[in-house]
Amino acid sequence: MNDIPLWAVFAIMVATVLASLTIGYRVGMVVRKRVEGEPEGPIGGVVGATLGLLAFMLAFTFGVTTNRFDARKQLLLDEVNALRTAALRADLLPEPHRTECGRLVRLYVDSRLRAVADTANMPAAIKEAERIQSELWSHAVALARADMNSDIGALFVEAINSVVEIHTSRTTVGLQYRIPQIVWSILLLLTVLSMVAVGYQFGIVGRCSAAEVVILALSFSLVVLLIADLDRSTGGLVTVNQQPMIDLQQRLSGNP
Repeated sequence: MNDIPLWAVFAIMVATVLASLTIGYRVGMVVRKRVEGEPEGPIGGVVGATLGLLAFMLAFTFGVTTNRFDARKQLLLDEVNALRTAALRADLLPEPHRTECGRLVRLYVDSRLRAVADTANMPAAIKEAERIQSELWSHAVALARADMNSDIGALFVEAINSVVEIHTSRTTVGLQYRIPQIVWSILLLLTVLSMVAVGYQFGIVGRCSAAEVVILALSFSLVVLLIADLDRSTGGLVTVNQQPMIDLQQRLSGNP
């Protein structure tokens, strides 16, 4: 699912729902012709149970993706605060560390924004950020070796360490944590079974409105599209607002 474009996810789900409804409807029509007076009560109970399970799976996956979306937003704020702290503490360092570390923090912020703006080059931007982290850490090591009892040096080391930790958390949550494939498979299977059951009930009743079928297919597919979009951190319909990082970039560059 992660490698499929969002428009393709939507098209696949629409086609799956329509095909499942059509199969169920045709089977129901055949049964209706062969068996007169097919009771609708048990069929309605089965349809309700499968739709309930499908709703549960949708709620579960939607909750997982929204929680991770909120985590990505919080990690962005944490990284902005850590970088702001590192920049402020860099101003307290002696030369030449002060000028060089301030420049590196500005470059780091630029690299983080480039990673989001150009998702195709995100791996290169992440490697650049990690290279800048190494350079900042080398300055921290040099300061610690020059004066092991320096409070300013210790505070700067703490700030850089926070930047590294949040970078690891942000890249892991954003790029590696995804809805497991088994969950997607079960959701797809429940979709097929539920829509076949709904179509079967339509066939038993002998009534199937094209408008109802299209509305059902589009509504369900839109929910799945939203879940798939929230599960991704690189582009899409819903993205984490990068304005806090942009504001930090402007502040560090001297713009109000």
